[in-house]
Amino acid sequence: MIKVLSLVSYQFLPPRMGGQKGIALFYKYFTRQVDLSMVTTQNNDPALAEGYELLNILSGSATRYLNIFYFFTLRSIIRRKKITHLILEHPYYGWLGLLLKWFTGVKLVVHSHNIEGLRWKTLHKWWWKILWQYERIVHRAAAHSFFIQESDRQYAIREFGLQPSKCTVATYGIEWDQPPSQTEKQEARAYLQQQHGIPKHHCLLLFNGAFNYSPNLEALDLIIEKINPLLQQSSLDYTILICGKDIPERISKAGIPKLVIAGFVNDINPYFRGSDIFLNPVISGGGIKTKLVEALGNNMNAVSVENGAEGVDPAICGGKLVVTGNNDWPAFTAAVLQLVSRQDNIPAAFYRHFYWGTITADAARALNPL
Repeated sequence: MIKVLSLVSYQFLPPRMGGQKGIALFYKYFTRQVDLSMVTTQNNDPALAEGYELLNILSGSATRYLNIFYFFTLRSIIRRKKITHLILEHPYYGWLGLLLKWFTGVKLVVHSHNIEGLRWKTLHKWWWKILWQYERIVHRAAAHSFFIQESDRQYAIREFGLQPSKCTVATYGIEWDQPPSQTEKQEARAYLQQQHGIPKHHCLLLFNGAFNYSPNLEALDLIIEKINPLLQQSSLDYTILICGKDIPERISKAGIPKLVIAGFVNDINPYFRGSDIFLNPVISGGGIKTKLVEALGNNMNAVSVENGAEGVDPAICGGKLVVTGNNDWPAFTAAVLQLVSRQDNIPAAFYRHFYWGTITADAARALNPL
């Protein structure tokens, strides 16, 4: 069994947002395939690390990304534990990974969640090209790279010059491999109706996210300004549920017709299981939209713009995901109305692709020959 040290440079335990869940669940299942240790920041809770040793070594200061003394600490850990593979979550600690590769012989692996340079470009940061060049250098020096979706992998092969054999997809996943039962969905629906005073005959539409992230807030504004007015012109009886933290008061206190602002909820699962259609009008930002995977995994129907559906192939969704053009809100609304009566289950192929057990077993096989 290979010995892996993972380097995670920010808080993810307890996991609250999609990216944090992605790291926590990847390693929960990956540790069943490898001998795993992790170095991370001091604000992560070691008691929540499932099946591996978590070492709270990194500070929470922004200067941690430039602290050369971490090299000596990690070199000692690699030698003492006889680590064979070092995984960097994101490329930001690439300089440290390169030093450890050169001075210990460890195999360097980069676990990418976006093409970071391009993500920051969409957020209009002037320095995105500098990060892009740095990211390219780090990936080219790695023994292997994991990408969150096939389009990112193809981009890296084409633009970074990576060898196809040295990069694979390790997507965001879910922990169940079959749809929730009809009883579970009915109970969740009844809970939502009671909790929020929703009429029983209403179609429940859902959008969730962290609204301190500008692409999610932009999507919420689009629901309010574009999608909701078009739906109001139809004969559909519906309620739109909005879940997530940091919703601005201009929205939460506006009393917008047809919208229920649930805000941050401790358990999002009843909302996924009890709602009918997931709305995903996220037209900016990069990477796979974890909330879309979770919604489909809970057997919801979903409508997404093209940008929001990256990494999710409609062909394995059995018609339960309809993708429309970015900013084509009449088509988006028509797709919502089209899916109202769809009751079939999402295919088994979806679960084969997005189940964490499968994802991490494939990742371990990719590293074993290195």
